[in-house]
Amino acid sequence: MTATSLKSDDPAKAAKRGEAVSVAHAPMTLTIYLAFAAIYVLWGSTYLAMRIGIETIPPLLLVGTRHLVTGLILYPFLRVRAGIRPSAAHWGTAAVTGILLLFVGNGGVCWAEQFVPSGLTALLVAMVALWLVVIEWLRPGGTRPTGRVAAGIVLGFAGLVLLVGPARLGGSGRVDPIGAAVLVIASFSWACGSLYSKHGKMPSSPLLGAAMQSLAGGAVLWGVGLLAGEWRGVHLASVSLRSWLALGYLIVFGSCLGFTAYIYLLKHSAPARVGTYAFVNPVVALFLGWALAGEPLTLRTGLAAAIILTAVCLVITAPHRTPAESEAAIPVPEEA
Repeated sequence: MTATSLKSDDPAKAAKRGEAVSVAHAPMTLTIYLAFAAIYVLWGSTYLAMRIGIETIPPLLLVGTRHLVTGLILYPFLRVRAGIRPSAAHWGTAAVTGILLLFVGNGGVCWAEQFVPSGLTALLVAMVALWLVVIEWLRPGGTRPTGRVAAGIVLGFAGLVLLVGPARLGGSGRVDPIGAAVLVIASFSWACGSLYSKHGKMPSSPLLGAAMQSLAGGAVLWGVGLLAGEWRGVHLASVSLRSWLALGYLIVFGSCLGFTAYIYLLKHSAPARVGTYAFVNPVVALFLGWALAGEPLTLRTGLAAAIILTAVCLVITAPHRTPAESEAAIPVPEEA
């Protein structure tokens, strides 16, 4: 069969014949739909879970426990299943990415939720997609963004300025500037870690690599949390049931199930389609924060959300020069 006839054939029929089908044209199965539901809803809900968790558990110890336990659960299982013995170079990359992604990135997000509502936190975190483009552009030999992507970057940062701009703009208060600044740093660090992980040495199994990052990042989060004195305010008897349940939810649904679904989708769906989580998660988080936590939805919030999500959509759906660049534009979200 010629290449031309393969391209014009129905993907579902080709799949039944056992022929190779591009993930960009692969049929949507029930498993894929469920995986999308997982990264849309589960990852979108983790922002509210973190807010509930830090009610009685200090933020760094909360997120540190989440990732450390996740690593302790997944690493032994994946180590045996993959049959890979990680080298010192693998652990070195896992340590660097664990610090950038989980300590600065996820730890900063959890800390900032003490001052910024969970829905707005998710909205600011969506700007990771914009930071990835900026860093890729500015690095030596980097790729200059197209006009559409550049417009998305400008639009996204305009939405950020609207969120933290003059108080009482449009009759509604602005986002706490310190919390917003920490979220910007966290998102920038996440983008740096995502790009670094592409070039660092990691095991051939992505899940095993993620488990190693969880162990490294969780250990650093716990160490810094202890040095910062967070342990002084922790008494097991004073931790509420709500916070315990939130921690369990973050471990099981946010990390284990959510990340497994994400890895599955990267192998069975088009990168641009998978990347839609970046502007669905904030919508889910905004709705859950409003419906379950009484977080206000103001005119400022609505306008900023529309601007930032439009910007992210422009960046994610823009044509890429090569498949590698297309995949590079999709970061593992901060709730992986």
